[in-house]
Amino acid sequence: MQQVLHRGAAMMQHHEEPLNASWDDLKLFLACAKFKSFRNAAEELGLTSTTLMRRVDRLEESIGCKLFLRDQSGLTLSDEGAAMIADVAHMERHAFNVFRRASRSSNDTSGTVRVAVTEGPGNFWILPRLIDFQKTYRKITVDLRCAMEQADVARLESDIAIQLEPPTNSDLIVTKLGRLHIYPFVSEDYANLYGVPSTLAELPSHRIIKQSAPQVDDSAYARVLGLKSLEGIVGIKTNSSVGVLYAVERGAGIGFLPTVAIALGAPLVAVDLGVSHHADLWLTYHKEFRASERHKVVVDWLKQIFDPKTYPCFRDEFIHPNALVPMMTSVREAFGLTGYVAPTPA
Repeated sequence: MQQVLHRGAAMMQHHEEPLNASWDDLKLFLACAKFKSFRNAAEELGLTSTTLMRRVDRLEESIGCKLFLRDQSGLTLSDEGAAMIADVAHMERHAFNVFRRASRSSNDTSGTVRVAVTEGPGNFWILPRLIDFQKTYRKITVDLRCAMEQADVARLESDIAIQLEPPTNSDLIVTKLGRLHIYPFVSEDYANLYGVPSTLAELPSHRIIKQSAPQVDDSAYARVLGLKSLEGIVGIKTNSSVGVLYAVERGAGIGFLPTVAIALGAPLVAVDLGVSHHADLWLTYHKEFRASERHKVVVDWLKQIFDPKTYPCFRDEFIHPNALVPMMTSVREAFGLTGYVAPTPA
């Protein structure tokens, strides 16, 4: 305790003059604490490691104490840094609230709404329907960002996010949209050339197309297939769900795709191995946006187009891909994959 008091007294003496630390430097401190590495934090911030280290040095000099313990394993918060992190995070949260309130200040249904979503649902489910949405709501611009990296809504990386893991931040509103069921598929050409495995024991004679990306459970493949390892089975690994669809359609092997794929018109064959996987889709946005008309419009629209009562592919219970085809005829006719260049590999 005496050491802490001495340290506090030293800091007060050091700061008889006004602090020279900027909010930008404090944000860098938060990034370094989050990534525990100058290199990783610098990549996230778009800076060089040298620049980042120099600015953290400047911050430490300004406040009169070391914020990090630095060694070959990375960065660890010092006692002073750990004592300071909650206050700086609180400052950041209030700063984001200022911008968020400014963003939703107008009650008109006009302006931009940023929506972040995983790649497959974004490209093949939301985007086709967005065309009709913008015909109705001409003054709302939906900035749709399709990527496997999760956007942090609390940090204003997006206004609304649809993600595979529910956030725990109490400032966010979280709603389960539905369940995405995943099933193995091959192309018709692949089935004709190599046959379709009917048991897990036949898998080593085939090749798997594996998606490896943020928000994808990398261990799920082996676990679902009952294998200790996928070594020697994986032919192609990609971070892109669109890439998996492309590779499957081109006959590269067995790929795991949403069960709705063939119901939307993809020329694929379901591989019945007695296994399936699922991931829940979570809609999340900051509670500040409850007062924004344009955000409420987009939230309600997203809930509508993922409604499991209307679209059985999003129900909690598993429905075989072949059984979904007759259940979603109207969806395929209105928003299917056939007849367009984009979803059809050349």
